[in-house]
Amino acid sequence: MLTFDFNSPEEEIFYNPFRDLGIRLFFKRDDLIHPFISGNKWRKLKYNLLKAQQQGKTHLVTFGGAYSNHLLATAAAAAKFNFKTTAFVRGENINNEVLAMCKLFGMQLNFVDRETYKNKSQLYKQHFSNDALAYFIAEGGAGYEAELGCREIISELNSYYDHIFCSAGTGTTVAGIINGLSQQNLNSQIHAVVALKNGDFLKHEIDKLLLKPTTYQLHTHYHFGGYAKTQATLINFIKDFTSATGILIDPVYTAKTLYAILDLASKNNFLNGTKILMIHTGGLFGLLGMKEKF
Repeated sequence: MLTFDFNSPEEEIFYNPFRDLGIRLFFKRDDLIHPFISGNKWRKLKYNLLKAQQQGKTHLVTFGGAYSNHLLATAAAAAKFNFKTTAFVRGENINNEVLAMCKLFGMQLNFVDRETYKNKSQLYKQHFSNDALAYFIAEGGAGYEAELGCREIISELNSYYDHIFCSAGTGTTVAGIINGLSQQNLNSQIHAVVALKNGDFLKHEIDKLLLKPTTYQLHTHYHFGGYAKTQATLINFIKDFTSATGILIDPVYTAKTLYAILDLASKNNFLNGTKILMIHTGGLFGLLGMKEKF
């Protein structure tokens, strides 16, 4: 069985722009779960690893880009819990800090062109259909097992919040949070801040994972150019927030979500004294791919 104790506290964030607007901001510090198996990546992996163990699988096969936090988390978790790992990496054969750490944790990397990468099921079948010990994990860990793990974010909370914000890439974490609230009979307003351009399709992805129809807000206008894209406004915001609080946020997910909260607050979307929780989903290795911007 998996045994993994972690610390994910709730922390009030004292940052003047929010104070000036009368907002109480808190983070659920999932970035503190583990140096490498951090944020929502552990939550998405937990029940996948348990299922693999139950099925007698010993070889995890997954997918991601060259700076994928999911790949690094999978590699580290596999090393910790005695799995073999293979990853299909989107794009040209390169080496960087994230992929070097993946290899250090024992992950085998297979680089594939972007067109071939689109059909992940076919890639898996082509290379592992005859491997009885292989276990498929979707890109980013998305799926039912991942959603199940993300529900636990809510069961761990020590306080009630009027609004809960979370970044959205696949929508799995958001769905888990919504289902967790439903199970706990809590009525916090959920906000999903989409990290990619033209992200309206995520509503369908979230809805199909929900235990029951639920109202939530999908914010699609804070992508700053698209997935893993950024702009000077966001970079400057990251610098100011991090220097003021000592907490790192990444330009791919968490910075966009925090910026959205501040922008919505500045437009009088929240009452004075409103308690807002942001799920800090980790993803800090995304900073490595943009280090020249800092």
